[in-house]
Amino acid sequence: MNRRKMLTAIAATAALPVLLSSTATFAQTEETTGEAEKKHADETKKVSSLSLATSRVAAEKASDPMVKEFAKWEVAEQETIGDILKSMEMDGKPEGALKPPSDSEVQAMLDAEGKASLHKLKATSGAAFDKVYISAQLDGHKKLLAIQEDYLKVGQNREHLNVTKLARGQIKEHIDHLDMLRSKLG
Repeated sequence: MNRRKMLTAIAATAALPVLLSSTATFAQTEETTGEAEKKHADETKKVSSLSLATSRVAAEKASDPMVKEFAKWEVAEQETIGDILKSMEMDGKPEGALKPPSDSEVQAMLDAEGKASLHKLKATSGAAFDKVYISAQLDGHKKLLAIQEDYLKVGQNREHLNVTKLARGQIKEHIDHLDMLRSKLG
């Protein structure tokens, strides 16, 4: 019996540093998810929601095949970003399945200016629609880039910073692509 107690005590003593280390890592992650991360997520969701809403419309309504293709890519990307940001805010078990934001969730994230922009886009058609959509996307992507750059200067959470670095690269590529599309459309 004493031998069992002794072995249990040795095993517990050996495991204690690992347990404390993992607890400290978790506590550090919790502590570094602060105001900068919340501000970044809120600002990104606001601008991304408008991009998603307008892209969902453009995926159906765009007349230029390249604009329609860009819209489909943007929908997929913004649905993924929305899911990632939502999962970063929630406690619980991580999941591999994508849970894109619903239309009502997207609408709830839009401010008055965003709703007016979406309404204006829906009211146009043909080549004019394509130009308005590309212009709105270019403006939105420039805002998104500024949000990412601002957060990268002050962020403290490693995972949040890493996601932001990935997003920044994609946003820069999209700005280049949108500039090309704008030139093509005239």
